[in-house]
Amino acid sequence: MTTPTTPATGVSTTPDPDMSDEELAWQPIGFWSGVAHQAVITYIRDAMARAGITQPQWWILNQVEGDPAGRTREDLEKALANVAGDPHEIYRSVDIMLHREWLVTAEDGRLRLTDAGRATKARIKERVIAIRGEMHDGITDEEYVAALKVLRRMIRNTGGSEGWH
Repeated sequence: MTTPTTPATGVSTTPDPDMSDEELAWQPIGFWSGVAHQAVITYIRDAMARAGITQPQWWILNQVEGDPAGRTREDLEKALANVAGDPHEIYRSVDIMLHREWLVTAEDGRLRLTDAGRATKARIKERVIAIRGEMHDGITDEEYVAALKVLRRMIRNTGGSEGWH
């Protein structure tokens, strides 16, 4: 069996808990950020599924609640396009939420939360806080902020955009 390496450096990407800081410094960020992204998204979505909601539905509850005038489907799709992945996911999620009576379409065509939607949001908010706690176990706020600052700097260094739009 061969050890996976990155073509650019020949550095092993096999997880090794005994890797020195010097060896870690040569690890490829693209590989590890991808692994981290997949692990985090899978963890969040699995935990939310056990609570009876999808991540896009959670985003929609927050978006609709955050606008007293309500939101249109188009507003939601535009606001969530960068995180949804599939452009149709928001529309499908709205349909499910209308069916579950978490949302209602007002006469002006805008979506608003129902009492059931507000109750669901309150219930899921507790779960989201618990999920964050589970994922941050053993990580101080200072370490977390430092990691995000490093990622933001790498985004800038590579010409990427830190914003959603």
